Amino acid sequence: MRSGAKVAVVGGVFAVVAGGVGYGAFNLWEGLTGGTVATTSADGSARRSGPVTAEETEATARGFLAAWAEGDVAKAAAFTNDPAAAQTALDVYLTGTHVGGMKAKAGAPSGTTVPFTVSAVVSYDGARVPWTYASRLSVVRGLSTGQPRVDWSSAVLHPELEDGQALRVTSSGAPAIKAVDRNGAELTAERYPSLRPVLDELRKRYGTEAGGTPGVELVVTSEGDAADRTLLTLRKGKPGEVRTTLDAGVQAAAEKAVKRYAESSVVAIKPSTGEVRAVANNRKDGWNAAFLGRQAPGSTMKIVTAALLLEKGLVAADRVAECPPDVRYYNRTFQNLDGFSLDGATFEKSFARSCNTAFIKLIDDVDDDAALGKEAREVFGIGLEWRTGVPSSDGSVPAETQEEAAAQYIGQGTVQMNALNIASVAATAKAGVFKQPIVVPASLDDRELAEAPRRMDGSTARQLRDMMRATARGQGTGAAAMAGVGGDKGAKTGSAEVDDQGQANSWFAAFADDLAAAAVVQAAGHGGDAAGPLVASVLNAR
Repeated sequence: MRSGAKVAVVGGVFAVVAGGVGYGAFNLWEGLTGGTVATTSADGSARRSGPVTAEETEATARGFLAAWAEGDVAKAAAFTNDPAAAQTALDVYLTGTHVGGMKAKAGAPSGTTVPFTVSAVVSYDGARVPWTYASRLSVVRGLSTGQPRVDWSSAVLHPELEDGQALRVTSSGAPAIKAVDRNGAELTAERYPSLRPVLDELRKRYGTEAGGTPGVELVVTSEGDAADRTLLTLRKGKPGEVRTTLDAGVQAAAEKAVKRYAESSVVAIKPSTGEVRAVANNRKDGWNAAFLGRQAPGSTMKIVTAALLLEKGLVAADRVAECPPDVRYYNRTFQNLDGFSLDGATFEKSFARSCNTAFIKLIDDVDDDAALGKEAREVFGIGLEWRTGVPSSDGSVPAETQEEAAAQYIGQGTVQMNALNIASVAATAKAGVFKQPIVVPASLDDRELAEAPRRMDGSTARQLRDMMRATARGQGTGAAAMAGVGGDKGAKTGSAEVDDQGQANSWFAAFADDLAAAAVVQAAGHGGDAAGPLVASVLNAR
C-alpha cells in the first residue's frame, strides 16, 4: 500500500482514504486486497444471472469507491454499467472540484443500495475548505456480462447532480444577492425553500447589476442558460441587494399551503399592478413548475371562454344558457360531471356550477374556431412573451378546429397553462385589464413588459366578476373552499383529465380584494377539494 493511504473495515462499514491535498491530487491505492479488483473472470466464464447478491453488492461498491478515492477514473468507471459516461463525469468531477484528501465511507447496504459519505478538502486560489456530503449507489447486473455493476448516473457523484450537469469551482460567477421582499424583509432559500430556483435566477440576472462582487464557490452548472447552484462557499463575495415584488407573509403562507399536497404549485398576484406576491411548489425535483409548467388547466379556462362569449353578445350573466347533460360536437360527445343538467339556468349559474355543455353548445355561434386563442392573447395576455424577471412559460392556446377547439373551451385538449398563467387570468378578470406579472420591477433593468392589445370591455368585466363571485358563494363549486375568505371574493374551479392518470388534476383560481391566486395539485380530483383550500389559505394572508 502506498504511503498516505489507509483502509478501515469495521462491522461492514469501510472507509478509503487517499492522502494529499491540492488541485486534482490523489495518492493511488492498490485496492482492498492489495491488488486489482476483478469483476469478470480471465477465462471468459459463463454470464452470471439472478439477483445481485449481498457479497457482490459489497465488493462492487468497495471497488468503485476505492478507485474513485484514488483518483483512478478508468478503474472506477469499469465498475459501472456505463463506463464511457462514468469516466467522462469522473474526470470532470476531479478536475472541476479541485478536491484533495478525499475519503469515501460506505454505510450498511440496504439490499443492493449502498449509502456512502464523501469528505475532502476543496482548494482554490488560496482558499481551502472542508467538504462533506452523502450520496448513494445501487448495484445491478450488467446486461451483457451479467457481472455486478454500479448503476451509473451523475447523482452517484453528488445527489444534486443531474445528467448533463457538472461541478466546478469558480471565482467569476454571478455575485451573490440579498433578495428582499417589497417591504425590505430578506428572502432566503433556507426560510422559503420554494424560492431557491427563483433566487438562483435573480442572482444570475441581477447579481452584477445590483452591485455585488463574486466570491469563490463550488457550484452545479447546467447546459444552456440555467442558473448555477452553489454547493459550497470557499470565500464570500459582496452580495448586492435585489428588491422583489414578493411579500414575505404571503410567501410564508404559500410555502405552508403547498406542503399539504405532493406535486402542488401556487402563485399569488396583485391584480391592480401584476406584482407577484408569492410563488411556491412542493415537488421532489425542486423545479419551478408554478412558472414553467405546461398543462391543461381544466375549467379555470372558462374564465377566458366566458369573456369571449360575453364580448360577442352570445350570452349574458342573467340570460338562460342551456345546460343539458351532454352535447355532441363533430365526432366527440362532451359531458358534465356525473351527467348533471340545469333546466332553465342562467349563464351565471352555469358558470358557477361549471357546466361544460353550456359553453360547448355555443361554439358554432362564435363562427371562428380560433377565437378563443385570440381572446386569450388579446385580452388576457397569454403567450405574449412575459418578462417577469425570471424564466416563465407564458401559456398557449393554439389554433384548433372541430373537436379540439371545443375541448379548449373547457380547458382540455391542447391548452397549456401553469399556476402563474391562471393566477394572471384571475387577476385580469378582477382588474378588467391585463397587467403582466413581474417578480422584480421593470425599472431594475429597463425591460419592456408585455401589453395586451386591448382591454376587456366594461360590461364583460362586470359580468365576469359577478359570475366568479357567484362561484365563490351559495351553490357555486368554489363556495366551500372560499367560505373562510372575507372581502370581495370570486373563484373558478377546474379539473383537468390526463391520459393514463387515475384522477384529474385539481385546479382553482380566485381573487379576494386586490389579490388573486391560482393553484394546481396533481391527481387530486375536483378543483374545490385540494387546490381550492390551498388558494384560500394564501388569499387569507393578504
